[in-house]
Amino acid sequence: MKEIAGDLTAQGIRLAIVVSRFNAIFTEQLLKGALDAAARHGVCADAITVVRVPGANEIPLAVSRLAKAGAVDAVVALGAVIDGATDHAMLINTSVARALCQIGLDNGLPVLNGIVCAHSLDQAIERSGSKAGNKGFDTVVAAIETVNVLKQL
Repeated sequence: MKEIAGDLTAQGIRLAIVVSRFNAIFTEQLLKGALDAAARHGVCADAITVVRVPGANEIPLAVSRLAKAGAVDAVVALGAVIDGATDHAMLINTSVARALCQIGLDNGLPVLNGIVCAHSLDQAIERSGSKAGNKGFDTVVAAIETVNVLKQL
């Protein structure tokens, strides 16, 4: 039996992080977590590109451009969408998640969704660096592992 598994060694990995400015109180914490994970696992600071977009809905277009340019090994999408009184958050979360998945498949590139989809401000706080961890950190770790798995396939 042959088993393929990724490790968390990130030397030489080129990473792009696309982060939404909307809900910056959360997204800046997600970005800090993402950059911390990258540094802890050996991604060189010069190998990281951070792209800021207005909101979560604009993330897929920037991710698509990065994927087509071929200059990175993985793209991490960070944002925060919090439910309100309408279905707007659900519509945004669904369309962005589908688009990110399709971009990754179309380009053979790890595109990881680190967008916090929360029902409340408390949930967004929890997922942006408090008791539930930091989704930005976790998403970069998953990106590193995925890149290393794909190198073996």
